Amino acid sequence: MYFISYFQTHSAAWIVLASVLGLVIGSFLNVVIHRLPTMLERSWRRECRELLGTATDAGAEPRFDLMFPGSTCPHCGHAIRAWENIPVLSYVGLRGRCSGCGQRISLRYPAVELSAGVFAAVTAFHFGAGVAAAAACALAWSLIALAFIDHDHQLLPDAITLPLLWAGLIVNSFHVFVPLHAAVAGAAAGYLSLWLVYHAFRLITGKEGMGHGDFKLFAALGAWFGWQELPLVILLASAVGALTGLGLIVLRGRDRAQPIPFGPYLCIAGWVGLLWGHTLTAYYLQFAHLGG
Repeated sequence: MYFISYFQTHSAAWIVLASVLGLVIGSFLNVVIHRLPTMLERSWRRECRELLGTATDAGAEPRFDLMFPGSTCPHCGHAIRAWENIPVLSYVGLRGRCSGCGQRISLRYPAVELSAGVFAAVTAFHFGAGVAAAAACALAWSLIALAFIDHDHQLLPDAITLPLLWAGLIVNSFHVFVPLHAAVAGAAAGYLSLWLVYHAFRLITGKEGMGHGDFKLFAALGAWFGWQELPLVILLASAVGALTGLGLIVLRGRDRAQPIPFGPYLCIAGWVGLLWGHTLTAYYLQFAHLGG
């Protein structure tokens, strides 16, 4: 209790703590973004071999998870030492290059770390010290991981979306963001709404317009802040996605037939909805009332 009360009276210290923790978590998110898809692919291959009856101990793959093996340079295999793994600062100190081979380190790594730190700082400032801020930061960090994984692989792993859904229901069982009944309704409405859109689109066009992971992510967002915010989230995600798609087509000549993952835009809209959803909805209703 003293810990929380201290930071409630020292908001600047709370924001700094959240930012530093966010940078550290961001470093771990880089591992999740890079390794989780490979871990899932290995798991699927192993399950297929077991179903086909071709699994053998001799063909077992070496251990590969979020903890092992240690981080190495993708170019030369140089083991990343502790001082080379300090969020953002190590990238700046190394001037964006591997200390072993001198090859450039992807800007993705500090970008993810900075994103996690900035999201945490803004969230901590918005909610203040307490359970709501801690839960919202966890949601924000999960959304960062999902956005980058979906961007890279067009995949929203159940290993993140489903725990996120249950976490939203558990958090709101204590009425942290919305009452539990609104969270349950949000989870159901989030899943069913995109499920219906998916099947309607496939019926009309014969094509799949989105993946099942989008249903689960939208359900998770509904579990976190209730069914009332879902229209705002889907409108924001659709608007940002459409503008981004048009920009890629016009500026980079992207093929219109090439699919664009929807998950990153749901993640962005979800974070915006979490922090400012009620305010934006109130402004819209006020504007619509005046317009009517």
